This record gives sequence, C-alpha cells and structure tokens, in this order.
Amino acid sequence: MMEFTCNLCGHANRGATKELDRETPSCSSCGSNVRTRGLLQAMSMELFGASLTLPDFPCVKSFRGIGMSDSHQYADRLAAKFDYRNTFYDREPRFDIANPVDEESGIYDFLIASEVLEHVVPPVGAAFQNVFRLLKPHGFLAFTVPYSLELSTAEHFPNLHDFGLARLRDRVLLINRTREGAVEVFDNLVFHRAGMGEALEMREFSESSLRQLLANAAFVSVRVYSQDYPPFGIVHSEPCSFPIAARKGPFSLGIEGAREVVEQYRDLRRLCRKFWIRLGFKLGLL
Repeated sequence: MMEFTCNLCGHANRGATKELDRETPSCSSCGSNVRTRGLLQAMSMELFGASLTLPDFPCVKSFRGIGMSDSHQYADRLAAKFDYRNTFYDREPRFDIANPVDEESGIYDFLIASEVLEHVVPPVGAAFQNVFRLLKPHGFLAFTVPYSLELSTAEHFPNLHDFGLARLRDRVLLINRTREGAVEVFDNLVFHRAGMGEALEMREFSESSLRQLLANAAFVSVRVYSQDYPPFGIVHSEPCSFPIAARKGPFSLGIEGAREVVEQYRDLRRLCRKFWIRLGFKLGLL
C-alpha cells in the first residue's frame, strides 16, 4: 500500500501501487491520475522551483497562462491562482494552436497542453513554433503526449490537406486529397477520448523527435520529468510519455510577481504570529 497527497486537490490517499498507472484515476477525491499529477508537478517546478500542491501555489495574478482543453480537475484551481483561461478547439472559448491570432503573441508566461499535440493537423512543427511565439521571453510550455522510444515520430497522414471522415459499415475511414490532387484512403484509425467526444490521433511522437521539434522552434531548454515522486502519487509504470517542460528563456518571476509572492508571505507570517500568541495566552504560557 502507498500513501500520497494529491497535488491537484490536496487530498490524502492510500492505495495499492499497482493501481497507479498513467491514465487510471487514483485520487479518491478529484479523480486525478499519474499523468495529471506529473504535469502539475512540472508546472510547480517551472514556476516556483519546488514541488508544491496546487492549493499551496501562491496567488500570482500577474502570471498569465492559457490551457488547451485542460482537465476540470485543475483548470478552475489554476484560474483562482493566476490570470489563466482554459480553451477548447471545438467550443467556446475557442483556441486553435495551428492558427493563433497575432494579438496574443508574446503575452503568456505559460501554456499547458495535455494530450493535445498528437491531434494537431500536420505539420506539427508549426504548432510548436506558434507556442514559442505566444510566450513571453521567459515563458514555458508544459505538456504531455503519448510517445515512444523509437528514433522518429510515426506521422499517420503526412500529406494531409483536404480531408474528411466517412463511415463504411462498421468502419470509419479518412479520405484525403493531397496538394497534388492524389486521393488517399486510410482505415484502422485511432481515436482518443477528448472531453465529451473523440479526437483522431495524427501521429505517435518519439522522445528524440519531440526534442528536435522543440529545438527547431528555438526553445532553449527542455526537461523531461521522468522521475517518480511518491509523495504526490507520481509513480511511472512506463519508460516513456512523461511530462515535458520547454522554456523559451531563463525563468524570471518579474517585479509584479515577486511583489505578490512577498506580500502573501508577509501576510502568512503575520497570521502565524498572531495564532501562536493567542495559543500562548490560552495555554497560560504568556
């Protein structure tokens, strides 16, 4: 048996280690799994340099972030801590990483994409370049995707251009007309659960190709969070598909962010001091 604190909701859990795989819900309160807890630990390390639970994150409203179909398990909690908004590809508030608006260039401290980039239409390198453009000079991307340890990404539909899905008896087909006019038909499609529906898998990344894509987009550092962290119930059952953080530049809290953190720390110290003084009088020690 293993005891851990869920870093999304702060709930204490006790369960069998064998139940802690990447996708199975294992927090008895919020239903988080190893993937979401690992992603939020990466967020904590990139923002504050320490493994904090989300309830313990300082409230820094000068930090601006955007989520791409983030889980409700942590999206609302992030919105309470930062200037953060969650977005969706298929409903409001809409956001398409393949076609971001120019007005959003360079305005975000962080962008989160969990199980999203494997569904972006090719060329996927453009999506990483767009993320880089959206971030502030010190900003970072925190993301998860299913990936293998192969040498390269398996791109399922490399010539995708003008395409659609069609149902034939009990099968779903993808029909594509390439830029050159050739017609392609694909079956054996792979769909992942996405919100209330399903999203078509466009590729299976490899770790080495992800590093190359991020380097090509000009990210200066990439960190793969592959280490287990049992206090938060982060125990990896696979040798791949770990959370990844890519930085556009060195971390900078900024003057406004530093001021907010210092003010909260000062208020906390005042609260703690008053509490201990009251407790001392109650116990007859003062």
